[in-house]
Amino acid sequence: MESITIEQSDGKEMILAIENMSVARSGKLILSDINLRIHKGEFVGLVGPNGSGKSTLLLSILGILKTQSGSVKMFGHSPMSKNLHGNIGWVSQAAANLPRDIKITVRELVQLGTVNAKNMFQLFDKERAARVEKAIQMVDLLDVKNTDIGRLSGGQRQRAVIARALASEAEFIILDEPLVGIDRDARNSLLKLLDNLCHDEGKTILMVSHDLAAIRQTAHRMIFLEETIRFDGDTEDFPDLVSLADLRGIGRVHEDMHSHNHATAPSKEGE
Repeated sequence: MESITIEQSDGKEMILAIENMSVARSGKLILSDINLRIHKGEFVGLVGPNGSGKSTLLLSILGILKTQSGSVKMFGHSPMSKNLHGNIGWVSQAAANLPRDIKITVRELVQLGTVNAKNMFQLFDKERAARVEKAIQMVDLLDVKNTDIGRLSGGQRQRAVIARALASEAEFIILDEPLVGIDRDARNSLLKLLDNLCHDEGKTILMVSHDLAAIRQTAHRMIFLEETIRFDGDTEDFPDLVSLADLRGIGRVHEDMHSHNHATAPSKEGE
């Protein structure tokens, strides 16, 4: 698996570099003049009101949506580059919403994270088995590794899909609303896991969440997005909701973010 990182002037490894990016969908400009850099080991929280372009930004980073202008580079490569295979772990909102009657164990789900174009027709070897075992251990699911996914709690299912990403040995993990539908204890446990992945494993995380209070507890850095990046800085410097509304000059930011501050239902952004 080949990966090339870019060195910035401060010597930090560049994982993601977005330059002057704009994205339109159905003829409507959704993102404008996005400039963003994320370095190795960072835990970045991405927040914003409904329709602000969060999902559009993630899909553009992944190469699923084409940019109207500007550029996106991960590990020095364009999205969808074969050199990125295995380096990017993507956990969508629907990833943990597997049918309750599905007959697949935690171990089998995580094994899917080791499958790629090069090995899909090969036997499951010791090296891949070791990666699966390590990923399951990292998310603390060893005691249920042979249990069907449908029998797990919401928090456990989220951990299992994150383990699937880890089994691919992904260095950059992108999560879209992983806190939706899980209780407070599971949420706190998951946030602790993600923080440990950054500190102990050197992983880099970009996470979208409507749960502003929760993400501020853990993320090292916060980005507030509404068509363009309105704030990008240390979590401790993140402005209060009234100040965010003043930044935009409207009251909708405060009302919308406040209503989702402890969201328990999936976002319906329509982005």
